[in-house]
Amino acid sequence: MSMKITDECTACGLCLEECPTESITEGDIYVIDPDTCNECEEEDEQQCVAVCPIVDDDDVCIAIVKREE
Repeated sequence: MSMKITDECTACGLCLEECPTESITEGDIYVIDPDTCNECEEEDEQQCVAVCPIVDDDDVCIAIVKREE
């Protein structure tokens, strides 16, 4: 499974440098390559989600979510 970036993305760029697999690329919104994203399996949490400033009222990231199979 991998993560994906939603239309809520503001292209702030914070996630680009945090991705340990360099799976995020720039565009109108950023895109996560599902072939290389491993959901930061060797980290305590997904690094892109941890730095994303787009959150809901419960402080949950809404711009980066798990990709559905």
